[in-house]
Amino acid sequence: MNIFLGLVPFIVFWVLMRLVSPVAGLSGAALASLLLCFRVWRLGKAIKILELGSLILFTLLSVYTVAFHPPWTVPTVRLVVDAGLFAIILFSLLVGKPFTLQYARESVPQEHWTSPQFFRTSAIISSVWGAAFAVSAIADAFLAFVPAVPGWIDVALSIVALLGAAQFTKWYRSSRSRVGVAPP
Repeated sequence: MNIFLGLVPFIVFWVLMRLVSPVAGLSGAALASLLLCFRVWRLGKAIKILELGSLILFTLLSVYTVAFHPPWTVPTVRLVVDAGLFAIILFSLLVGKPFTLQYARESVPQEHWTSPQFFRTSAIISSVWGAAFAVSAIADAFLAFVPAVPGWIDVALSIVALLGAAQFTKWYRSSRSRVGVAPP
């Protein structure tokens, strides 16, 4: 399954948060995560760290929101979600299963799976994506807690970080495939 499909709940969150409300974004993302996990399970495939982490993150945030009615603003809820995504990626790295590894195995021949280069490539790409979401979370925190920071700075930093991670992934994947180890 394409790694970008694993990010669908975050896209649903962002769209509904902007168009409706932060609460709608969280619940819509929880539902999208549940449907994604159900789809993967129905196909007889293993649910990936990103998919399971998204389901847990959005379900817990939705339940917390219904139970405690926090005063979510767009910046505060984005901060929590971006920090949550960073935590999922960091967790995957700490347990020695970079989140991109599961996606890479879907497109790389099995004989490469045990190579140190294959693992290292996935760890590097996962780390770059983790850094991108850390930058987004920091930008969200500034917007949420430093009133003098204009909103466009948060958006610009997040976009630059995510586009940078995407460009790095494309470049690094290309450079690694030239030596026979294509990452996710």
